[in-house]
Amino acid sequence: MKKFPYNKDKQQSFQAAQQGHKEAVDAYEQANEAKNDASYGHEAKQAIGEVNEASQQIENALENASETQRQRLTEFQQDIKDMENNLNQ
Repeated sequence: MKKFPYNKDKQQSFQAAQQGHKEAVDAYEQANEAKNDASYGHEAKQAIGEVNEASQQIENALENASETQRQRLTEFQQDIKDMENNLNQ
């Protein structure tokens, strides 16, 4: 079966969002581990950057996602919002 370019784009944008989500989670966890350390400000700033980037990647992926991908991306989006809220406290 031949894959059409739009299917490839859907998959690529989903994978980018998935990777962005993972990187945001990793940075967020690192910031939480450093919460009582002098490096917290740096870690939190890095996490905020990763969260913002992941949020944009998720938004882009939602534009052409399949229904299955859309459900997963919505879960990623909620995780990102939760991380964002916690980092901004």
